[in-house]
Amino acid sequence: MLESIIKAFTSLKLTVICLGLAIILVFMGTIAQVDLGIHAAQQKYFQTFFVYWSPANRGWRIPVFPGGHLIGGVLFLNLIAAHIYRFQMKWKKTGIFLLHLGIFLLLLGGLLTEWLSTESQMRIHEGETKNYSESLDAIELIIVDTSSPDLDEVVSIPDRFLVPHQVIQHPQLPFRLNVVNFFPNSTLGHRKDESEPSVVTQGFGKTLSVTEAPRATKVNEADVPTIIVEIVGVEGSLGTWLCSTALMERQHFYYQDKSYEIQLRQKRYYKPYSIKLLHFAHDQYDGTDIPKNFSSKIHLVNSEKKEDREVLIYMNNPLRYEGETYYQAGFEKDNHTTVLQVVHNPSWITPYLACSMVGLGLVIQFSMHLFNFGRKKRA
Repeated sequence: MLESIIKAFTSLKLTVICLGLAIILVFMGTIAQVDLGIHAAQQKYFQTFFVYWSPANRGWRIPVFPGGHLIGGVLFLNLIAAHIYRFQMKWKKTGIFLLHLGIFLLLLGGLLTEWLSTESQMRIHEGETKNYSESLDAIELIIVDTSSPDLDEVVSIPDRFLVPHQVIQHPQLPFRLNVVNFFPNSTLGHRKDESEPSVVTQGFGKTLSVTEAPRATKVNEADVPTIIVEIVGVEGSLGTWLCSTALMERQHFYYQDKSYEIQLRQKRYYKPYSIKLLHFAHDQYDGTDIPKNFSSKIHLVNSEKKEDREVLIYMNNPLRYEGETYYQAGFEKDNHTTVLQVVHNPSWITPYLACSMVGLGLVIQFSMHLFNFGRKKRA
């Protein structure tokens, strides 16, 4: 029995089957991006063990195809098992060893990138200074204690807790939050019938209506999450608020002689340094509105390290600083606002090492064969 299992995991047929399934999965995931968008397609096809199908108007989830995690995991085990069971460390096998070690690192690097990397964006107007970037898809509900004139205390509630009927009791808050409803994507408008009572009793949302919308799938579109949340103190309900990423301003309320603010926003990643946009340049091809080049001249200040310098970020010339990479990703239509893509990937060097090992292994292996061929031909 054990011998059969070992033989199955070390089989070359298993490798070929997994590679074939991976090709089909990539094709399916690429086609699905048209309807689901990039991030949703990644989660459904590649960042899962199985691809599920749900019948219409049913809550069932039926696995219909292996996902990226399952295929990659089986390939990973297949590679390790084959080496342990079959590989013999000899000089003439050096190239093959490096080749397979590179593939091993490549698979491991992809998994580490998925687990450890974060992507965010920093939008800065000319003359504006920022010390944080914002997530592309993750959101947070913040409660800010503004009672102190010197310091604001911010409590951040991640989006995984923002589900309908969820009760949130944070140890730093003297009240609890009851999530009445949550819309991953929504459309806001003004209430047409003011005579009907509104679920929302406080803040801007009293005059607004919210309608659930399909999730955004196009590259230039973004979801507009909206939450309806009730704040409940010891004495009872303080009212119900409507918070949305479309509402840029915070909403105020008071409790136990303290001033608070509430807001739903994109999740922020704060930096120990600040970036100021000095100038944004946008060049176009003559006679067209097609971008030819765009660049951002920034002023970087890090008080802890006593750094104060100017940096020019443009296409194919990112800023690498403090373990993060700033790419020139885009700009706003006013031509005075830049969009910098911020990538934090602790395992960024793994793919480079993997490709180097694969290339070196191929060179060594083919060189050995070429040398042997030449020697036999001379003999």
